Amino acid sequence: MKLALITGISGQDGSYLANFLLKKKYKIIGLDRRSSRNQNWRLDYFGIANKIIIEYSDLLEQASLFRIFKKYNFDEVYNLGAQSFVSSSFDTPLITSNINALGTIRLLEIIRNLKKKLSFIKPHHLKCLEKF
Repeated sequence: MKLALITGISGQDGSYLANFLLKKKYKIIGLDRRSSRNQNWRLDYFGIANKIIIEYSDLLEQASLFRIFKKYNFDEVYNLGAQSFVSSSFDTPLITSNINALGTIRLLEIIRNLKKKLSFIKPHHLKCLEKF
């Protein structure tokens, strides 16, 4: 059974991808930012919330990301986590670039430093996987 990490698991693309990979018999670890609100309603919609292990972290937090990579031996990493609200990205461009660009670099650096052999995927959209 392949083990996949999906950052941004509670978002639209993350939940669709998790549903897709679970049908292919993957074990899924979902990365999500801790929030006072339950953001997993999309996972509940697919009926898969109880089939996924959620790890709380943030693409800004190198140490917590490192801990997760030490804890699991991922076969694949899907980086869907991002600050994707257009108005917020215009209001806070430095935070947006820190999350979206440097967050990706943080993940890649952890993989490189741990000498992990895995697939790293940052799709622009999921239509390349399957038409939902």
